[in-house]
Amino acid sequence: MQMQKLDFLWTNRVLISFLTKCTFLILLMFFLAPNLYAQSFRGSILGKVTDKEGAVISDAKITAKNVDTGLKRTVETDRSGEYIVSELPVGNYEITIERDGFQTATVQNLRVEVSSDREVNVILETGKVEQAVVVEGAIPLVSTTSNQLGQVFDKRQVGILPINGRDFTKLLVINTGATGEPSSVSDSPGSFGLFSVNGNRGRANNYLLDGTDMNDGYRNLPAINEPGVFGTPGTILPLEAVEELGLILNFPPEYGRNSGAIVNIVTKSGTNEFHGSAFEFFRNDKLDARNFFNAKPNPKTAFRNNQFGFSLGGPIIKNRTFFFSNYEGQRERVVLNSLVRVPTAAEFAALGGPTNPIIAGILARNPWPTPNISVPLFDPTPNLSASTPAINDIDTATIKIDHQFSQADQLTGRYYFGQSFQSFPLALLGGNILPGFNTDSPTRVQIGSISYLKVISPTKVNELRFGYNRFKQNFFAQDGDFNPNSIGLNTGVNNPRQFGLPFIAIQNDPLLGSSIASLGANSSIPRGRIATNLQLLDNFSLKLQKHEFKFGYEYRRTFVNGFFDAGYRGRLNFASLADFLAGRPSGGRSAMGDSQRGTFQNSHSAFFQDSYRVRPTVTLNYGVRYDY
Repeated sequence: MQMQKLDFLWTNRVLISFLTKCTFLILLMFFLAPNLYAQSFRGSILGKVTDKEGAVISDAKITAKNVDTGLKRTVETDRSGEYIVSELPVGNYEITIERDGFQTATVQNLRVEVSSDREVNVILETGKVEQAVVVEGAIPLVSTTSNQLGQVFDKRQVGILPINGRDFTKLLVINTGATGEPSSVSDSPGSFGLFSVNGNRGRANNYLLDGTDMNDGYRNLPAINEPGVFGTPGTILPLEAVEELGLILNFPPEYGRNSGAIVNIVTKSGTNEFHGSAFEFFRNDKLDARNFFNAKPNPKTAFRNNQFGFSLGGPIIKNRTFFFSNYEGQRERVVLNSLVRVPTAAEFAALGGPTNPIIAGILARNPWPTPNISVPLFDPTPNLSASTPAINDIDTATIKIDHQFSQADQLTGRYYFGQSFQSFPLALLGGNILPGFNTDSPTRVQIGSISYLKVISPTKVNELRFGYNRFKQNFFAQDGDFNPNSIGLNTGVNNPRQFGLPFIAIQNDPLLGSSIASLGANSSIPRGRIATNLQLLDNFSLKLQKHEFKFGYEYRRTFVNGFFDAGYRGRLNFASLADFLAGRPSGGRSAMGDSQRGTFQNSHSAFFQDSYRVRPTVTLNYGVRYDY
């Protein structure tokens, strides 16, 4: 205990010393250099103002206006003729440039994208301020202000691209340098929705929703769209709610946390006009070919998938308060086909039938379906074209409120809620393919965020952000309502979540070998967890001459509470079908104890970065970040 105490004190002294040095370094760089650029989940407009001869124009008034919400921000050009309007919400803008002795210039159709800057250089004509010149904003072919890479999908692209299952993670693998794990592309069993960027691990990415943490603290995968069973997303982010989706590579220090990519998603906000939508997408077996394992004359198995929803956004108070809300639901009914060998009533009779009362109680539940393929007695050839029903029901909704106290004070709040119930077989993971032994998985995800933006002056902007993220997911046996003690089978458990038939395997039968389909649900269930993440961060941006500084601090507290009752239902092995009927197991195992575990983690981060405009076509970006 004494050694642990000394080690704890030493560790904290080292940490305090390091943070003190970092703080000193940041303050030193702040006073020696100066200026900040905020990328976060917003964007910026920047550029330079000159006259026809190329001379810089200082003290020009720059007004940026969001044409959809009426939001206005005003700055002035510095003595180098440069300006920046930082931390602008994603959207469509126009800027107006005014200066005594020059005609007023207005640049229209400017799109501000997530985590990016829009460079707009303006040449003013001599004349009166009352004279106006209107030009269209052009997109530069080469960015001279940022070295970050990646791609941005706007709401139109997100809406029209054919994304399987309306799952946003499918967009991530079409970026340069991104590679999808094969199962995540094909939605095959075992998929975890992973994608790798530039050789990093699939779980080395950082997912943000409106600038706040969206990661499951246990797997470091997106809490929204993280798969449940059979590689199917447990919840979904409604695409109708997505304003922009950005994949950022080679990112600046303000992001940090992971070495892979930053997936930065911005949800839609309301505008001064009401906008809404309603939709339904469907897939149906009537439009599909027959499954290979579902051969005639067996009835064609059903497949029904419906995704439907609506969205509505608009003003609560024009030019001041806006809302956006949406709902998306999914109802899926699927039958999965497989060929298996099950014992027949004739084979039971030939072996004398069940002589053990517990086995008789198991058979009374009809765990093996009646064969539908004619096979000779004790022939190991499959005699059942099994049809196992699967369910996937999802409901998700978002609500977002944006309020402008003034042009200098803006508040944004957003809440996401998603829940689902899935029931699939897990044959590829040691489970069962027979009906009645699926893995049932209820999932609930809640993510909230609040962001307060304060424009202290035209050159100083501060943002305070809070995020809440809760991911709850459980995996239970479909026959969990069956108590084995009711037929005299004592598996050693009395917790209802551990009920269900033990995993029963008949191995090495003299006549049938190991071809007989096993009974019972996956041995790795029940299990489940609740991962909760609290996040608080503050970013400060400062523009001083050719420098755009940004520094900030982030705190995260992550809780993971879960249980893993693997093997608690038990496993019974039988050497033959005859031994099974007599109740003579050849072996087995059973686990017991308290598998409940709770962990937490505190994370501290601090960063400093600068974007230094060496010349109009050359920008130097540098910075430092510390994560503890």
